Amino acid sequence: MWFVFALLSSIFAALTSILAKLGMEGVNSNLATAIRTIVVVLLAWFIVFITGSQDGIRQISSKGWIFLILSGCATGISWLCYYRALQLGEVSRVVPVDKFSIVFTIILAFLILHEQIVWKKLIGILLITAGTFFMIL
Repeated sequence: MWFVFALLSSIFAALTSILAKLGMEGVNSNLATAIRTIVVVLLAWFIVFITGSQDGIRQISSKGWIFLILSGCATGISWLCYYRALQLGEVSRVVPVDKFSIVFTIILAFLILHEQIVWKKLIGILLITAGTFFMIL
């Protein structure tokens, strides 16, 4: 089931880039990011309430709160940079660089979470790196 959600995430991420580029014409990238963020927050809380998940707030540990807040900060900074890049560049060049985060994520998962990098992942990292640079040239 994880694959279905990951695939849907990929499809909606693609739509995000195209819709953002169309919607940002003549709009400051920081303002566009703030508007997007409000929509995401409202949608997320709507889903929390319709699924009855709000009671889980009390079970979040201090450590959980710290890492969720840090993750939110990283997301916000990522979105601000992404929207500025979309405003300045072509979507077909910005998105491959943004998706290069896959390589950074695998490296950080190895360093921080101690996940293994087997030879298949290493080949994938090299192919993604080459593909990213090939697409933006």
